[in-house]
Amino acid sequence: MADQFTSAVVTGASRGFGRAVAGALAARGVAVVGIARGEQDLRSAAEEFGDNFTPLVGDATDEGLARRVLAEHRPGLLVLNAGAVPHVAPVQEQTWESFSINWHNDTRHAFTWTKAALLAPLAPGSVVVEVSSGAAIGGSPLSGGYASAKAAVRYIRQYGADESERGGLGIRFVSLLPGLSPSGVGSVGVDAYAARSGLSREVFVEKLGPVLTPDLVAAAVLQLADDAGSGPEYTVDGSGLHAID
Repeated sequence: MADQFTSAVVTGASRGFGRAVAGALAARGVAVVGIARGEQDLRSAAEEFGDNFTPLVGDATDEGLARRVLAEHRPGLLVLNAGAVPHVAPVQEQTWESFSINWHNDTRHAFTWTKAALLAPLAPGSVVVEVSSGAAIGGSPLSGGYASAKAAVRYIRQYGADESERGGLGIRFVSLLPGLSPSGVGSVGVDAYAARSGLSREVFVEKLGPVLTPDLVAAAVLQLADDAGSGPEYTVDGSGLHAID
């Protein structure tokens, strides 16, 4: 990784999967720009990861921010992980505002940075990892529009890959679909689905099987970035990385 990419940009880098990805990259000698809204959490990450990590407080849906960051840092790896915590409730208890929150954050941010990567454009051989969710395949009835927002991220990746090929840009676009995890954003879902099932959190997590951790997601991102021959879409769960046929 350190030989292939000297710089990376990670959105949603202050907590959960994004923080783990940023930390793993920095540990391998990559200069990482970590973007998130939470200044305190970003400062904490900077203290933990050292000089290879540059915190940048900002809204990842901001098109101007995306253009400026890509122009200034020219990353070889772009990890699009930012997203909002969904409002947890069945559909009849949602409002339109709560139902659509992930479309306005997760989906819009993927659109913003994919567009910016194509227009810059990033250098040939660059990799864009778009973090979707296993919910895009299986649904998520207690999290409003979350599943459909993440499904849209998959399509945006496909559109980006098609435009890269059509324009001869040589940018590789990959989707990563993490399964349900008891950490980060997934913790809210675990609590909700455990309650819906009449199970304790501990029993519900045990039934999920091997636990998906942020470190496993980070390892998956590094593996995808390292492997130039990798396919376009993967799931990741507690047992590792799996190609989507």
